[in-house]
Amino acid sequence: MRLVRPVVLSAAVALIGGLLGGAAADGATDQTISYHGYQVTVPASWPVVDLAKNPTACVRFDRPAVYLGRSTGQADCPARLIGRSEGLVLEPLTRAAKSSEGELQIAVPDAGVLATAYYAPGAEQLARKVLDTGRVTSKSQSTRVAPQAVAAAPSIVATGSIAAPGFDKCEAPTQAQMDAWLYPASQYKAVGIYTSGALRACPQPNLTPEWVATNAAKGWQFLLIDVGMQAPCTTYKSLMSAVPATARSQGRNAAINAVAAAQALGFAQRSAIYSDIEYYVSTASCKAAVLSYLSGWTEELNARGYVGGAYVNASSGAADLVAEYNNPAYVRPDNLWFAHYNSTPGSSRFVPDTYWPNHRRVHQHAGDITETHGGVTMNIDSNALNLTAPPAPVTGFDATGATGAAALKWTIPTGTRLGQVIVRRNTGATPPASPTLGTAVYAGTGSAATATGLVNAGSYSFRAWVKDYYGKVGPAADTYLAGTRATIGASAPTIMYTTPVTLSSRATRADNGAYLSGVPVTLYAKAVTASKWQAVATVTASSTGIVNSVQKPAVSTYYMWGYNGSGDLLGSRSAATLVQVRPAMSGYLPASITLGSTALLYGYLNPPHAGTTAYLQRKSGTSWVGVTSVKLTTNGKFGFAIKPTVRGTYTYRVVWFADADHAGTQTPSKVMTVS
Repeated sequence: MRLVRPVVLSAAVALIGGLLGGAAADGATDQTISYHGYQVTVPASWPVVDLAKNPTACVRFDRPAVYLGRSTGQADCPARLIGRSEGLVLEPLTRAAKSSEGELQIAVPDAGVLATAYYAPGAEQLARKVLDTGRVTSKSQSTRVAPQAVAAAPSIVATGSIAAPGFDKCEAPTQAQMDAWLYPASQYKAVGIYTSGALRACPQPNLTPEWVATNAAKGWQFLLIDVGMQAPCTTYKSLMSAVPATARSQGRNAAINAVAAAQALGFAQRSAIYSDIEYYVSTASCKAAVLSYLSGWTEELNARGYVGGAYVNASSGAADLVAEYNNPAYVRPDNLWFAHYNSTPGSSRFVPDTYWPNHRRVHQHAGDITETHGGVTMNIDSNALNLTAPPAPVTGFDATGATGAAALKWTIPTGTRLGQVIVRRNTGATPPASPTLGTAVYAGTGSAATATGLVNAGSYSFRAWVKDYYGKVGPAADTYLAGTRATIGASAPTIMYTTPVTLSSRATRADNGAYLSGVPVTLYAKAVTASKWQAVATVTASSTGIVNSVQKPAVSTYYMWGYNGSGDLLGSRSAATLVQVRPAMSGYLPASITLGSTALLYGYLNPPHAGTTAYLQRKSGTSWVGVTSVKLTTNGKFGFAIKPTVRGTYTYRVVWFADADHAGTQTPSKVMTVS
């Protein structure tokens, strides 16, 4: 990493190591390069470096060049290189081609060559054009390419707890160099490595998952560096937008790529990745762009379970971050790595000691220095580290659905210096992105909680974080409960007393409409005069989520179907439907009598409703006219003496009006002829 503002380098300094005479004639714009039976055309201005003759030459991507072969010595690279130009590396084919950000790689098996075209942001087409000119001029013997290892699940946290010196250099050291510097041969216990970013100036032939795993096993810790977009007030080839909202989005995208690169090397969640923002002369707009970019960077890393770090010059980026330390418009990086070349490792007049406390700081206090340990000399930057990793996430985070609530449980990771567990929720399938968003569910030191106030047919995403003693928040753990729906239907809205009614339902998931098959669905009932629901039947849903239950309510009754939830599904209730119950009412009347005679219209109400009133009505035209009324006896009997005074045909009925728990009812119409 560099501490000072970049300058324009003359073309002369690009002549690193021994130059080969190109095939271009004087004044030509192109030259033809041949290597191991492979021929390619490149710009005549690109110097050619033969690494077989100059094994310590620095392969650097910040300058145009053609590199032939592979370095076999300790590369003579400055520790601080940033930037990207266009050029080409031709080397023996011993590994599979793998393109990455800023590098296009192709394997040429017939020539036994691996060609890597490196390019500055936006110049990918130039790199493709160069590779498209390649051709095989003579075939080599068969080349043995090492099979690409199957990537293991990321398991290494960068860094853990460390309060010791660390170094960084442009190119990840060889394994022999790392072994020679292994503590206590040197004081260093951590190494900074450039894992991603379009402005990495050095190739990383040593940086493989195997290299990471080997050195982790030997006790090395790691500082992960992403060299991406730079401040818009600099002259680099890849600049972040001066529009804060756009810069924030660019920071998010950079974080996505950085996480992918870190995971490919074996670095797991809880690892810190540092966005390398080089020196800039701060202005209001430049400051806003940088802080917005780092906000998006940190937000996205945190959302993916990683730690958002920033590497900055103390007098530019660090000073701007300090000035807005408590500004809620920006998301502060979790860790700060600041470059200030002074004699007090760990401190800087630009960064108060109270800022980024609790093991969140790295101080680059010396740069471009040469040190020798174990007989091996390297050019490095030296750093003082005071870091701890955030806590591990809870395990076994799960939710069991009920109706309107969910029971949550989790296990706190062993050895955590616990501050609290934070649980929050969102409606739908996307959980809250941070511990300050969404709806609060729980904050405490327990291992279980109940989420209440969940709406019927709603689906919910829950997310839990562990905050440790230092206030660091670890990766999130998620669980999801899909909402459910239950319909209700009745075979008739009104039935006679003792008549059955069929209640039906279909149970489905609310999020995708899938049928709930084989689950228990309960029918609840409540008399119209009651205040509490009671379960009256539980039925197992069919393969299409259908349930049915036959009921014989004694009084008018509300019914409701309900699914009570499970480990994957939230409970739900259907709407309530009212089934009205009419008492059965019989009526008897002679079909004919003679004038002057008396007829008896009698019958029974079931259930009896003793003491209530039955009304005799006679039809007049199209209307019914009240005649008289009586009280029902203890067995529900009624009787009316009818003595018409005029011959003719008469129609009668007896009516009983509704009470609190039954619908009104009546006898069938009775016709009598008076002769």
